[in-house]
Amino acid sequence: MADVTGAGAAPLQVSVVSADHEVWSGGATQVIAKTTEGEIGILRGHEPLLAILAEGEVRVTLPDGKRITAQADEGFLSVENDRVTIVARAAELVS
Repeated sequence: MADVTGAGAAPLQVSVVSADHEVWSGGATQVIAKTTEGEIGILRGHEPLLAILAEGEVRVTLPDGKRITAQADEGFLSVENDRVTIVARAAELVS
């Protein structure tokens, strides 16, 4: 079974991008985002996924336990090989 806790392992590589610029990118242990089907939590080892992003918060937990929050409009979210890409029409950091 894969270690999904992130302990001693390479973190998720996360990019949050709006239509005209990169909002944030870096390593994370967890990403929580709102899709059209509800909230989704992503940890290391998550199966490949392509989802429609709904307007709402994207919460990223960093390896040191700190959190970053972005407000994002509609877009899409993809997960593949521990890489999470969130592309939104508009997005900005709120914390």
